[in-house]
Amino acid sequence: MGAPIESISSLQNPRIKQLVKLRDRRPRDDAGVFLVEGYREIRRALEKGVLLREIYFSPDWFLGENEPALIAQAQAAGAQAFELTKDTFAKVAYRERPDGLLAVAPQWKRTLAELKLPPAPFLLVVEAIEKPGNLGTILRSADAAGCDAVIVCDPVTDIFNPNVVRASTGVLFSVPLVVEESTRVQAWLRDQGVRTVATTPAAEKIYSDIDLRGPLAVVMGSEQYGLSEFWLKHADTPVRIPMMGQADSLNVAMATIITLFEAVRQRGK
Repeated sequence: MGAPIESISSLQNPRIKQLVKLRDRRPRDDAGVFLVEGYREIRRALEKGVLLREIYFSPDWFLGENEPALIAQAQAAGAQAFELTKDTFAKVAYRERPDGLLAVAPQWKRTLAELKLPPAPFLLVVEAIEKPGNLGTILRSADAAGCDAVIVCDPVTDIFNPNVVRASTGVLFSVPLVVEESTRVQAWLRDQGVRTVATTPAAEKIYSDIDLRGPLAVVMGSEQYGLSEFWLKHADTPVRIPMMGQADSLNVAMATIITLFEAVRQRGK
């Protein structure tokens, strides 16, 4: 059995104030934690052995019948549990329609050297992605495509932003994720014998005409500026997605999905 559940009803409670602060990056980094909201996201964190520090819940917001079991699971794994009133939970939730579950998880930092790669790794490298929703969707897509890791270069968006966690539907916990500088990533990929395929509208070759089997890293650029000069210069193969209409580019998350699943098709996954 976990520790007794504490009840919180006051909006002025210090824990409530701290949860609100954790929506911002500096308080998150100072505390070394981040927020995980939602049944599916918390379940995936627990499935991957993430040791949640705290779990906050409000039965008035529950959508199903499985929430008590999840809370008990979090408690059994060491999380401290707090029951909130409906109004108090609405104060700390960042979703428009919360489901009554919010957890605090420890941040982590994984290095390139810690990645355990198979003989023919399939990697996704993203550079300077600006929108948390896009980064979360990209993580979700990488998981669906079976990528062995995602490497975030020169990040504009914090990977622990609540909207990254939300848009990834908790996949943040299941895909090995590294944050590193582009120069170090490119050198590491070269040392590992991993070929880099970079998407850019200026490329001559069509993405589906390129062999995407073997050790591979798909490299995607930011929403506004695309890939930096560094990656355009150092990537092994630049490719483009053909555009038939008036738009000259796709949303980066959509472009990532298209490119990754062409690789999935070729690799026979």
